Amino acid sequence: MLVKKRMVVRLMALAGLMASGLTAVAHAPVTLQEAFQGDFLIGAAMDTAQITGQDARGDNLLEAQFNSISPENALKWEIVHPQPGKYDFALADKYVAFGRTHHMFIVGHNLVWHNQVPAWVFHDEAGNLLGRDALLARMRDHIHTVVGRYKGQIQSWDVVNEALNEDGTLRQSLWYKIIGPDYIEKAFQYAHEADPQAQLTYNDYNLENTAKRNGAIALIQKLKADGVPITSVGLQNHDNLTWPTIEQEDATISAFADIGVKVAISELDINVLPSAGRQPSADVTLNIQQDPKLNPYVRGLPDSVEKELASRYADLFQVFLKHRDVITRVTFWGVTDGDSWLNNWPVKGRTNYPLLFSRNGQPKLAFESVLSVAPVRR
Repeated sequence: MLVKKRMVVRLMALAGLMASGLTAVAHAPVTLQEAFQGDFLIGAAMDTAQITGQDARGDNLLEAQFNSISPENALKWEIVHPQPGKYDFALADKYVAFGRTHHMFIVGHNLVWHNQVPAWVFHDEAGNLLGRDALLARMRDHIHTVVGRYKGQIQSWDVVNEALNEDGTLRQSLWYKIIGPDYIEKAFQYAHEADPQAQLTYNDYNLENTAKRNGAIALIQKLKADGVPITSVGLQNHDNLTWPTIEQEDATISAFADIGVKVAISELDINVLPSAGRQPSADVTLNIQQDPKLNPYVRGLPDSVEKELASRYADLFQVFLKHRDVITRVTFWGVTDGDSWLNNWPVKGRTNYPLLFSRNGQPKLAFESVLSVAPVRR
């Protein structure tokens, strides 16, 4: 009851500040990183403009509010290893330098994924698919080179990303088809060889759904039984206003805690727009035709939805706090609403409002609602 009262008071105060035209940032009693100090790290994903210093407002928010960073794209294969034998670390080096300058926990995202991988990775010079040993050699070279470059600087790696189908079976990616199911084990093995101190994570979306969660649990249990050095599971949490339920989120975190791995809330955002698909998904290849009905808030988010988003974030963070002994970090997938990938997925050109800061960098009601559930420390 006390938490609810505190949230109501602070939401009213922020609403009053907004109505009077004052800047809420200057009056916020604490930042996100201060509010959850000792509970878990608070992170955000950096885009290219922020990494290169072209988005000063975003950089200022990152420095003030967050103590952990993830790269949206800077460490994906197509960026750092675009051609055979050619690595390009220009953007990744700037990303890591930003984190080190501001004494942040730095996440590497990601090493092995079926998307954003150049076609040459899986083919020889004649265009034929590689054999198992050749692809394993390319994977090992990539992981050893990338992880090795940032050994002792990047503290946590998303080693394998989205390897599961919705029914919990292994995705039939080229990694799987060429190497076999043990490509996951090999990826973790190579990452551990390159930096034995780094935290290693399996990262995926929709793990709140029972079938996919059970598949992830079985995968992680097998890896652990085989001695594979896996530290944590990343719950992407690309959520909406009604999914997952609080009960699903709670049960999911508990299920992974029960098998002895930590949990990272790795890519948090909340889609406030009408669903464009039959079921929740974060499959980046989805592309749905534009429809005005799917983009209803072009001129701004109605107050009623703003409040609904704020309440939704408060409920989720109460679950995260309940599991603070297991959760290592909560990372938002973007800094402001304007940065979010959800503006262009799965329908291009939509105007979405999924994060805690507005397009002009101001804190939203959702920001204050998250602060309102933070533990009171004296």
